[in-house]
Order: sequence, then structure tokens, then C-alpha cells
Amino acid sequence: MPNDRLRDALLRNGLTPVTVAEKLSVDPKSVERWMTQDRTPYPRHRHAIAALVRESESYLWPRAVSPEKAARIARSEVVQVYPRRAAVPHDLWGRLLRNAASQIGILVYAGLFLVEQEPRLIQLLKAKAAEGVKVRILLGDPDAEAIALKSVEEGTVGVMKAKIEQVMQYYRHLRGVDNTHVSFHQTTLYNSIYRFDDEMLVNTHVYGFPAPHAPVMHIRKLSGGDLFDTYSDSFDRVVTASRPAWPAEVAA
Repeated sequence: MPNDRLRDALLRNGLTPVTVAEKLSVDPKSVERWMTQDRTPYPRHRHAIAALVRESESYLWPRAVSPEKAARIARSEVVQVYPRRAAVPHDLWGRLLRNAASQIGILVYAGLFLVEQEPRLIQLLKAKAAEGVKVRILLGDPDAEAIALKSVEEGTVGVMKAKIEQVMQYYRHLRGVDNTHVSFHQTTLYNSIYRFDDEMLVNTHVYGFPAPHAPVMHIRKLSGGDLFDTYSDSFDRVVTASRPAWPAEVAA
């Protein structure tokens, strides 16, 4: 049975069995077997290929990583856990934003605190987009049932919708900017996700508590791990189900 994930990853990165074999110092026929017969390479070769195609080992070879090892890697993917969002160092937010080189993703209901603690956020996002960074902002649909319910659960009826409308006064300046996509979603969020390349901050949602008082995990992607990928996949699912904030904008 062929390994279609590996084949696709190599094609997307312009790699042939011959070039991969040269980089890994192996026989090209071995690379062919990895693709066509789903043979599993040695760990050192899996590491090298995963780095070449910028994919996780667990994605390319789901059966190669034992559940025990996957659990150990997942623990290593957690850089830090903060008891509440307010405990996340301000300079960490700044570092992650400024160091992003390929993508910035923000999945929230409103996330008003971001523009409050970083007054130049919009200018920074524009600058990053101009550098080729893909910027995706996913905000709660102000008229969605999930938004109304969230406000009721927090004991602040109508406040969440007002926050979204307020934060849109900032994000409207991204309208028409290349590489930026601002969308509305109607998802019931279990976490707010802030992704910066291969690092992310995941703000859990706790019933009855506003997000600033809920824990935050700082996660960094590791080859062979799947914790980062779990939240990344969740983010992408919301992207698929979202709608552009402005009719003329094409969804990511």
C-alpha cells in the first residue's frame, strides 16, 4: 500500500526520490519503497525527511510512533502552562508576533485585549503581511447563537457582541490588504488559539469564567508529536466553516 502522505509531501516540496536519497545518503530504491510500499524508514531518516518537508513524523508515518512515545513527545511540546491569560508575559506575545515568518492565526470570539495591549497590532500585522506572512483572523459572528450564549454563561449579557463590534473597528483596517483574511465564525469555542508559525498559545475556555481568568498553554511543534497538530487542525476546521467579514474578501 503506497504512502500517499509522503508522496504528496515530497511533491509539494519539489523533491524526487533521487534528491531525497542524495540528502540522506541512501539508495533511491529505498526512498521508492518508502513511498510505494509504505515501508517505514529508520528513525534518523524519518527525522530528516520530516524536516525536509516540514511535516510531523506522526503525520507521515502514523504507525511509526508508539502511543507511549507520542505521549512523551506531547509533554515536551508543552513549553509552559500559565494559570490564567493575564500571567502570560507581555514580551512573549510580542516575540511571537514579531518573529512569525510564515503565518499568524488568531481564533477568538473577540480578543479585544490584543489590540489593547499592543496598540500597534494592526500596523504590525500589515507589515508582516507585506513580508509574505499569511495572517488569518477568526472572530465570533456577532449575531451567532454561540456569542449570545457565551455572554449569558459569563453573566455579561450582550457584552461579547459589543466587544466583537468594537474590535472590528481595528481589524477593518486590514480590509483589502494582501495576505490577510478576517472572517466570522459561529463555532462554540473550547479554546482560543493564537498561532505563530510552529508555536501557539492556547487559552482554554472554562464554564462561567471569562477567558482572561482561564489557563493558557504555550505549545511548540515537535517532529513526531501530535499535540500541536491537534490544535492546528482545529483551527483549520474553523477556517473552513467561517465566512469572510467583508463580502468582497475570499475565504482562506
